[in-house]
Amino acid sequence: MIVRSPPVEGQLTSLARLVDRALERFLPPATRLPARLHEAMRYSVFGGGKRLRPALAILACEALGGTRAAALPAACALEIIHTYSLIHDDLPSMDDDDFRRGRPSCHRAFDEATAILAGDALQATAFGTIARHVRRPAIAAALVAELADAAGSEGMVGGQVLDIAGSSRSDEDSLERIHRMKTAAMFRGAARMGAISAGAPAAAVNRLGIFGERLGLAFQIVDDILDVSGTAGELGKTPGKDTAQDKATYPALFGVEASRRRAESLMREALKAVSSLGTKAKPLIRLAEFIVGRTR
Repeated sequence: MIVRSPPVEGQLTSLARLVDRALERFLPPATRLPARLHEAMRYSVFGGGKRLRPALAILACEALGGTRAAALPAACALEIIHTYSLIHDDLPSMDDDDFRRGRPSCHRAFDEATAILAGDALQATAFGTIARHVRRPAIAAALVAELADAAGSEGMVGGQVLDIAGSSRSDEDSLERIHRMKTAAMFRGAARMGAISAGAPAAAVNRLGIFGERLGLAFQIVDDILDVSGTAGELGKTPGKDTAQDKATYPALFGVEASRRRAESLMREALKAVSSLGTKAKPLIRLAEFIVGRTR
């Protein structure tokens, strides 16, 4: 059994604060017109969360010799895209959830139209963040392309389409395809964007991409397990939604224990991809252990 490593939780808290300070600068103030839209954007972005994708980008950048400052625009863009996806996921036409991170979802705190438009505006803001704050044009272009791939029709959005259309009767290949697109694509993109921010060569970017993808798949399996075993207080959202909506999940197909073993196997594959980094990979290893061992 993999257990959480306490030191990484402190590091994640520190990185989250760093990212939040940058997000404060990058996002429009709530008082700027149209104020209700900007208030909704900030309500969702600053509604909590572990900032795992930004942390992955920053740690990947550092592992390849880059700095936190170099990784921050990409890290913030990832979190902004992730937040837009959560706003839209919670809508009645999607996963239909009234709570996110322990408080009312954006469409409940504001209204459905404002939530849709806040998500749209955040997506544009993410790409603008990279364009405005990454100094080297070639790196900025590569980061924009990477984020578009991770979030687009062959990544997160496409995975959401397949997830909505799927059911508990899906087979393992179909289920992994959904997970690979909906969740793992953004983790792969986060790791690759961190490597790109460090100016790493293509081979290193690809290795970090493998790490991120395997970690993202493991993350989603753990998320599916927590939907079965967690409480609303622990999760900050409504548990049992996957079962109620007849969604394809690893626990539904294979049971909880087999799902845990699969997550741990994926984590080992992730660690193998960065083994050549030696001691520089230690923060990434601790992050992987935390993600697979988390209980909320």
